[in-house]
Amino acid sequence: MLHNYQLALAEIPSLAQTIGEHFSSLPQVVAVVLAGSRTTIVTDESSDFDFYVYVEEDIPVDIREAIARQFSDRIAINNQFWEPGDEWIDINTGCGIDIMYRKPEWIEEELDRVLVKHQASVGYSTCFWWNVLTSVSLYDRDGWFQQLQANVDRPYPEQLRQAIIAKNYPILRHQIFSFRHQLESAVLRRDLVSIIHRTAAFLGSYFDIVFAVNSIPHPGEKRLVERATALCSKLPEDLESQIHSLTNCVSLPAGDRQILHCLDGLVDSLDHLLIEAGLIATNSVALQF
Repeated sequence: MLHNYQLALAEIPSLAQTIGEHFSSLPQVVAVVLAGSRTTIVTDESSDFDFYVYVEEDIPVDIREAIARQFSDRIAINNQFWEPGDEWIDINTGCGIDIMYRKPEWIEEELDRVLVKHQASVGYSTCFWWNVLTSVSLYDRDGWFQQLQANVDRPYPEQLRQAIIAKNYPILRHQIFSFRHQLESAVLRRDLVSIIHRTAAFLGSYFDIVFAVNSIPHPGEKRLVERATALCSKLPEDLESQIHSLTNCVSLPAGDRQILHCLDGLVDSLDHLLIEAGLIATNSVALQF
């Protein structure tokens, strides 16, 4: 296996195996996999169990509820806020259980968009790739998921790396309506909600670039400093301390301009990394704010 980020899962927990068995008995189900932090280096006892159930046809909601009630009396069924799914708290362990339902053709299209068409997003460009690479199969009716994993276990496309940087780097601070520009406006307005929102968006694109520089698929929203430190050999100087400085500034009074100074420090360090890697030219970092 070219990519191997499954560094924490020595064996499949019995709870995961049991839940997987319940879904594998249903005729609509093509595959059941365990993913999320439970299968990677960053996990702890409070981590939820994230299951992805790949289906040819939708499983009736009453059947999904019946499965959930075998494990819990605290359930939320047929959530439609993000991916379709169910959630519950396991009554015996207190662990959160998150079941998400996908069609095989949907995930195939998402992966094709990134790995074949090299289309970047504003932040989190390669999260679905990471998700599939780090999933642990609990059931695979016809070997479809095993084949999917094999197909996407490939070198990081250079065109994709460049596309992610081209889409996310300019909007950090160099475009007129960059995240820095928006954050400066929020500070002047003393708009704390906007400050939080724009800082989070900035960090989404910032880490998208950091992982792309290292040719590592983006691992998602949680514990990004810890994941970057563990996985990436090339990091902006003082990344951890600079991130902490920026996030600490978010809680200060909205008029405190120190947050802009912290943001500039992060981008300055990122500039140096990108120039050293030959991914941007020196003249492309001329400040425009």
